[in-house]
Amino acid sequence: MPEFAAAALIVNARSRRGQRMFKRACAALSGLPYPVDAHAVKNPRDLKATLERALAKNPDLVILGGGDGTISGLVDDLVGRGIVLGVLPLGTANSFSRTLGIPLDVEGAVEVIRNGRRRRIDLGMIDGDYFANCAAMGISPQIAETVPHGLKKVLGRIGYLGWAAYQFLHFKPFSLIVDDGQAARRMRVTEVRISNGPYHGGTWLVDDAAVDSGEIVVQAVVGHYKRRLVRNWAASVVGSDVRHYDTVTFRGTSLRVTTEPPLPISIDGEVLAHTPVTARIAPGVIEVMAPI
Repeated sequence: MPEFAAAALIVNARSRRGQRMFKRACAALSGLPYPVDAHAVKNPRDLKATLERALAKNPDLVILGGGDGTISGLVDDLVGRGIVLGVLPLGTANSFSRTLGIPLDVEGAVEVIRNGRRRRIDLGMIDGDYFANCAAMGISPQIAETVPHGLKKVLGRIGYLGWAAYQFLHFKPFSLIVDDGQAARRMRVTEVRISNGPYHGGTWLVDDAAVDSGEIVVQAVVGHYKRRLVRNWAASVVGSDVRHYDTVTFRGTSLRVTTEPPLPISIDGEVLAHTPVTARIAPGVIEVMAPI
């Protein structure tokens, strides 16, 4: 069992399962042989401030409960502090947890925290911002950036899917330029994934990406027609090798990524940047509790 003196638990209680899972997580963590300073945060805007207050008590383990966006949004504050990250996957896709092999149920994830191993991993970077798993350009950030405020809350999932379908009809392929510092390559694409791990949207998409490879991976779905993207996603969902037919992959420690026109970038589900950007790898900058 890893030895810790104290832990902090920060749960995004607005995530898909966060609010109803907070008490369940606290109960599962109650048997740990060290105190856990637990916080349920209902307003995502308060997550950073809550984490800062928790860090003032000098925990050596910080457990983040939420989706991929919660982890990426808070991981910057853990880098360089010698703090180990624990993960409770309470989001929708939970791609980072899938990459690490962490069980997607609360009790299973807590068991990893209790009896797992400390694993040193890389983080991706978009310019100066760390992220845990994957950034993307294409239809997904376009939907996230344009969806009317409150649409999903008022009309539910059907309203959101309707908006997504509308955006897909009006979405156009775009030009991508990737520069590794020695040469630049231009191509027409329908989606771009900047990956520190193989999962995106809960689906295994980027075979070449790993959290301990020391490289950032840029994968482009090439083509002039949107049906190429539909085929790639469908093949990925069923695990077919057809998904490789439509992709081109770049890898390195630093890659300059430009699009024409400039496009929004979703970083683990949150639109936080716009092209052009530099995608980098930050090798071995954090330790995380992972299965043995």
